[in-house]
Amino acid sequence: MAEKELILISHGKMAEGVKASAELIMGKQEHVHTVCLLPSEGPDDFKSKFEEQISGMNIEDITVFADLMGGTPANVVSRMIMGGQKIHLISGMNLPLVIEWLNSQMSGAESDFVTAGKAGIVDVNEMLSSMKK
Repeated sequence: MAEKELILISHGKMAEGVKASAELIMGKQEHVHTVCLLPSEGPDDFKSKFEEQISGMNIEDITVFADLMGGTPANVVSRMIMGGQKIHLISGMNLPLVIEWLNSQMSGAESDFVTAGKAGIVDVNEMLSSMKK
């Protein structure tokens, strides 16, 4: 089975931070990559960096997690998908989403990592308040 590749994309260096945090918990991850849109860059710069990152990868084994729906990084990859690229793009990146993806790769089991990402968003004050009752 071919190794799956995960590419984290973001405005600024959020993607690098999420990768570093995931590695703190899960260990070094050779199949997780980052592409960051820096303040001095535009869509064409980001596209060039993204295309360089995926060159040589089996495009059907690539999953991309973007920080924000409708932002430049997600829009650039969305246009590539609309142009026929077989990339799986998910927006709303968070650490639970990435960790669940990593766990599914390590275990070889299918996972609904999007649900795990959504479940990672918790109003802790509300949860604690409901526990007191």
